[in-house]
Amino acid sequence: MSTQQDAQLLGRGFYWQEIQAGQRFRTYRRTVTETDLVNFISVTGMLEAIFIDADYEHGAMRGRAVPAALTSGLIEGLLFQTMIQGTGLALLELTLKAHGPVLVNDSIYGIVEVEEVKPTSKNNRAVVTSRIDVLNQRDERVLSYTAKRLLAGRPD
Repeated sequence: MSTQQDAQLLGRGFYWQEIQAGQRFRTYRRTVTETDLVNFISVTGMLEAIFIDADYEHGAMRGRAVPAALTSGLIEGLLFQTMIQGTGLALLELTLKAHGPVLVNDSIYGIVEVEEVKPTSKNNRAVVTSRIDVLNQRDERVLSYTAKRLLAGRPD
């Protein structure tokens, strides 16, 4: 009978030794749904008129606008499931800039470029800085952010 130890683990993220500055990755696309928006604004309390009224007449855009925090959260979710699953230890810093609107039914994806891998002096860890560009289904950049994360190293 097989045991857990004889099977290779699927879905593990990268240890810091497996990535280097200049590497690029692309996530799958994900369509932002009305349910995503409703759940997000309900749990966060972001009950701003532009998010809850599709026909809000004083808004800067028409349609169901999606908060930038939800957009980045969805991309982070895709990264958690892949690039940093089981190896991500902490998010240390995040800087974010919105470039254009995301609306319900837009499909978004992320392009990740590793900018720096800086090993720490203890515990086989590194601070990894990445730039993430978020694009919509028309390949228009709608959001960009830089994330500094603490990643685990290969087990000894």
